[in-house]
Amino acid sequence: MANAKPCKSKVQDKVAIVTGGASGLGEATVLAFVENGARGVVIADIQDEKGQKLAESIGTNRSTYIHCDVTDENQVKSLVESTVQLYGQLDIVFCNAGIMSFGKQTVLDFDLDSYDKLFVINVRGVAACLKHAARAMVEGGIKGSIICTASTLASLARDMHTDYIMSKSGVLALMKCASYQLSEHGIRVNCVSPGPVATPLACKKMNMGVEEAEKAFEPHYCLKGVLKAKHVADAVLFLASEDSEFVTGHNLVVDGGYNFQALNYLYDPVLLEWLGFDQEVDIVKLPIET
Repeated sequence: MANAKPCKSKVQDKVAIVTGGASGLGEATVLAFVENGARGVVIADIQDEKGQKLAESIGTNRSTYIHCDVTDENQVKSLVESTVQLYGQLDIVFCNAGIMSFGKQTVLDFDLDSYDKLFVINVRGVAACLKHAARAMVEGGIKGSIICTASTLASLARDMHTDYIMSKSGVLALMKCASYQLSEHGIRVNCVSPGPVATPLACKKMNMGVEEAEKAFEPHYCLKGVLKAKHVADAVLFLASEDSEFVTGHNLVVDGGYNFQALNYLYDPVLLEWLGFDQEVDIVKLPIET
């Protein structure tokens, strides 16, 4: 995709940062921003080789890779400052960096050290990105858009991965508070909550390739087909653009209606594993979102 030229203009001449931008949902969103006219997209990640290759494939006149560990607030602050110095402003931030649980993480066997490691990325890291992005927008007089990655699982109860659910619920709460507090500055803050999608992180967790994971997920969407990273990126693009100019404090679920198919999890061990249930799960314990 060398020297990519915009074919659309939803974020024409905007400057964006995407954390966790080197792969998965972040990479798809970087490409969506570029394809829709962004003047500059900063890829922030700790996957240096992937991030640099992605920036080079886009063209260094349109994209830059910056190493950023979101657990270090100073690195986040430097990321935002470097972006403003390089491009003159900051219009959009996609707070997307995150990880999944280490182990089962049930309440009775809660590894609090692992909890701390997850929370410092999934919650503290998002808070740091949101804080410094918002400060830059306020100082620059930019009525920008900040989007955070939550999860459809944030509203479910499960028999494991307690810390992950807590972290994504925390992201939703942070988004609500930030959307209220930043509204006076014209800054919009929203979340996107993906359903099961075969990102590198999910495939690694399931020990499957992309095609195998997608085949496992496919029967459980209400809509025909498979949820792709591009579908989530398109939702982020909507929230970043003027198409959503009067949308703030919203959690946009992108899951193909898979939560409506909750009872089908009983018959698919792969989906049960992704959701964190034991395969012997009792039907009366299965949480269904309402």
